[in-house]
Amino acid sequence: MLAAIFDGDVVKWVLIGLLLLLIVLVIVLLKFLNLWVQAYMSGTRIGLFQLVGMSLRKVNPTVIVRGAISATQAGLPINVRDLEAHYLAGGRVLNVVQALIAADRANLGLDFRQAAAIDLAGRDVLDAVQTSVTPKVIDCPPEGKVAAMAKNGIQVLAKARVTVRTNIKRLVGGATEETIIARVGEGIVSTIGSSETHKDVLENPDRISKGVLSKGLDAGTAFEILSIDIADVDIGDNIGARLQADQAEADKRVAQAAAESRRAMAVAAEQENIAEIAANRAKLVLAEAEVPQAMAEAFRSGHLGILDYQRIKNLEADTRMRSQIASGEEAHQSTESQKKKMPGQE
Repeated sequence: MLAAIFDGDVVKWVLIGLLLLLIVLVIVLLKFLNLWVQAYMSGTRIGLFQLVGMSLRKVNPTVIVRGAISATQAGLPINVRDLEAHYLAGGRVLNVVQALIAADRANLGLDFRQAAAIDLAGRDVLDAVQTSVTPKVIDCPPEGKVAAMAKNGIQVLAKARVTVRTNIKRLVGGATEETIIARVGEGIVSTIGSSETHKDVLENPDRISKGVLSKGLDAGTAFEILSIDIADVDIGDNIGARLQADQAEADKRVAQAAAESRRAMAVAAEQENIAEIAANRAKLVLAEAEVPQAMAEAFRSGHLGILDYQRIKNLEADTRMRSQIASGEEAHQSTESQKKKMPGQE
């Protein structure tokens, strides 16, 4: 009796468990039933349990189904597992599929692996395809104008517009728009700098675009330059005259510094001469102080007599008198010259 009751309870719990499992399975299947019906009606081969497996692998089934349906409707043979792998790698599945569809319509020869690589590299592959089909215009520079100076010293301001098209084959690893802008700006500066005068640039602005375009500035970039057009050209400041004025001012300061140095050296030399004269005068005073002693010694030794001493004194007096007379004549001549300069005064 107990065994019959026990067997009845077990069967009941087993049935309850199977019923719950069936309910969970139905709920899960109903969750993905709408996606499976969409895929089936569009001709995309995605099974119901395959959608369940996507959910277990942390893949969004809605994104995969929408991408697969778009590719199937466009006639592109894309494997669902490739879409899942790209999703798990962090790629934008729908963006890649739309880019493949656009590239297929434009006969660009873009395959899924290349498109996925471009997307995983951080580039917008859909925008690249659209730019490859419809070229875009890049302002160089984006704001303001490029300033360059011709050989005559006049500043020329120019703004260019570069028409580019995306090169799909060089998109991975190719330089971006910033490189194009930098190279075009460098080419503008080089072309204007090689012009003799600013008038040559104003008369033929197309020489800038031709000179820049001939340099092959799109090498190593993700773009192909179709044309470079000069949108605006203006005249700036006279940089050459300003530089010459600054150079003249600098030369003036250098000359002033050199002159001041020479003046200081002359003053130092003058002071040295004054000191030397004072030293010589001191020596002369010492020498004159020794004269009386020498004369006294000469008197004592008998080498000098009284008559010789008187002749020396007379010679000194005569010399002193002649000096006074010469000084008086010079003063008289100076007074006469001043009177001649001022005839109204006596």
